Amino acid sequence: MRLLSWNIHKGIGGRDRRYSLQRIIDCIDHEHPDLVCLQEVDRLVKRSSFDDQPRLLGESLNLQSNFQANVPVATGTYGNLILSKWPVASAHRISLKRGKRKSRGAQLVHIETSHGVLHLVNTHLGLDERERHWQIDCLLQHQLFQSYATLPTLIVGDFNDWRNTLANASLATKGFHQLTSPPGQFRSFPSWLPVGALDKVFVNEGLQSHQARVVRTSLAREASDHLPVVVDFTISTN
Repeated sequence: MRLLSWNIHKGIGGRDRRYSLQRIIDCIDHEHPDLVCLQEVDRLVKRSSFDDQPRLLGESLNLQSNFQANVPVATGTYGNLILSKWPVASAHRISLKRGKRKSRGAQLVHIETSHGVLHLVNTHLGLDERERHWQIDCLLQHQLFQSYATLPTLIVGDFNDWRNTLANASLATKGFHQLTSPPGQFRSFPSWLPVGALDKVFVNEGLQSHQARVVRTSLAREASDHLPVVVDFTISTN
């Protein structure tokens, strides 16, 4: 199975500042993913031509669409989006908003893949390091997350974790290891000259990874201010 995770920056290019959802679609389609986790997806916002990006992305890629609105923008919103080749059995949202900081959330879905049920978490964490640790603790301790803790689980997204401090904290304690490691091999931001490994993938023992990589095509460098991360994996049978 193949998963692609990407902060698409609302479809606005990181350098040319030009809005083009088609560039995002073409980049994703080129990788042929079964599952797609996107962050900063607009829905009915002026800066992205009032496009319903979750619907357009799902229809263009022929994948089922599950959107999580996090931040209101005038009459629209933006947030996280999961696209899936397989049926989504259930979907939940955990709020990760702390105090007066920007609203953040974790998107939890169960997907009935052809190889078994998968627990997939898509998130976009805050800009402050203490906030990010609080958000991960909040996620891992939440009743919804804990009730599915025995399932094969991926936690993916834009972690904004410049110093890579999350991997050895609560995530490690709960049995998650980082596939996007060492960080020096997974620099994804900014897309035109990557110095930060902000986009990460964590898995528990229910999954086996065959390959993890950053997509560094010329189109990916233009389409967003982040580069996509791709992971090939299987659900463990033992």
